[in-house]
Amino acid sequence: MKSELILETKNITKDFPGVRALDKVSFQLRKGEVLGMVGENGAGKSTLMKILSGAYSFHNYEGEIFLEGEQCNFSGPKDSQAAGIAIIYQELNLIPELTVAENIFLGREPLIGKSGIINQKELFCRTENLLKLLNIPASAHEQIKNLSIGKQQMVEIAKALSYQAKILILDEPTSALTEQEVKSLFKMINSLQERDVSMVYISHKLDEVFEITDRVTVLRDGKVIDTQPTTQLTHQKLVALMVGRDIKDMYPKGAAQVGEVALEVKNFFVDHPFLFGEKVVKNINFKVRKGEILGIAGLMGSGRSELVSAIFGAFPADSAGEIYIEGKEIKINSPYQAINYGLALVTEDRKLFGLVLSMQVGENITLSSLEKLSWYQIIKKRQENKTIKQYIQSLRIKTPAFEAVVNTLSGGNQQKVVIAKWLATNPKVLLLDEPTRGVDVAAKVEIYQLMNELTKEGVAVVMISSDLPEVLSMSDRILVMHEGQIAKEFIGSQATQEKIMFYATGGR
Repeated sequence: MKSELILETKNITKDFPGVRALDKVSFQLRKGEVLGMVGENGAGKSTLMKILSGAYSFHNYEGEIFLEGEQCNFSGPKDSQAAGIAIIYQELNLIPELTVAENIFLGREPLIGKSGIINQKELFCRTENLLKLLNIPASAHEQIKNLSIGKQQMVEIAKALSYQAKILILDEPTSALTEQEVKSLFKMINSLQERDVSMVYISHKLDEVFEITDRVTVLRDGKVIDTQPTTQLTHQKLVALMVGRDIKDMYPKGAAQVGEVALEVKNFFVDHPFLFGEKVVKNINFKVRKGEILGIAGLMGSGRSELVSAIFGAFPADSAGEIYIEGKEIKINSPYQAINYGLALVTEDRKLFGLVLSMQVGENITLSSLEKLSWYQIIKKRQENKTIKQYIQSLRIKTPAFEAVVNTLSGGNQQKVVIAKWLATNPKVLLLDEPTRGVDVAAKVEIYQLMNELTKEGVAVVMISSDLPEVLSMSDRILVMHEGQIAKEFIGSQATQEKIMFYATGGR
């Protein structure tokens, strides 16, 4: 076990209006160590990382930060970066149209003398050497948009290390990676450890935390609850530390009371957005009944998200097929029409498609149901406030007020706002695309319980998920997609992770 300290925080305290986000947080990071940082959404992880990365200056919090024994005061991200701290955010910060080299050295390109002209040969040579050093299977000349998400993640890490970073903060680094890309990332992390790079690894995927970390620090309600060697923890013990209680049933699936067919899709196609004549969804046929949870599994790129987005009317000019609601054929040419027919879609990317980040929590919750909350286009404020209060309470959304800007909430609470927005429309069919991605353990259980409650009320649920235990535990039936087609259908009890992966990877 490494013992030499590289980073230490003492009594870090940070307040927001009406909320203490961090309360005397102290932790230590050792040289060459991977320290897991876990906790529920709203526990304070993101706020702490923003302090370490300089996003919040030392004027805006109390407490001390020490790097290799020296106290540091960061006025901004450049100070933190200069001190050797780099953060890799969940949403990658790369420019798709530029090459790998141009992204890594953006704003720091080598120049030819004092001419101001970029030395292209030196730029690409430096990048190739860096990629080779880190064993990243990419070319310096490739455009970022042509790389997989996993390789883009590695380019972000290469960019951070090009600043001579001693400490990497990895925030949910595997949220959009395939299983093979996760293995490649972990191999890279292990090689960085050998060169004494220290890492803080933030993740809600506890299996990964156990696999890659040396110690784990648990935050709850803005406080450090405990730090223990990973080998001394169990999954159940770690969850109990995070939520303050034992969670006996991680997947509380209720018995399905299946009714009539709520949604039927026949001969459904979706055009490829870039390749003329190609399809991302090919001749899809399926049904989902009232009170049923239909799981859809498959690898990234299998067409899962495109399928539900097209059903919801997101690509009316690029999709074709038949859609039936309660046995009646309908035509959906826009999300507005989909809502009126009783469909709701919780999208995979909540920030891009699920929320208006600059608007208030309450405004986001009622955004899709304003028509029924209005009279002659005038919003009935009393009824709107009642609806907002109802969903904040029932979904346990942690927010200081209705009026709080939704961007100030933790990721899990933002996800609950998205779900509340669609529940307020009283849907007949709820389409969930990765509903628990980036959500803590306790919030996941709450979402599962909510799904059970909705199915008891007769709502049909279609759930896309890359989390196979989630699909297996919560689904009554499972469709496995591969290259835009349904490769296999299982009754929930017949499926296993191995069977799903076999068909998801093209097995027949």
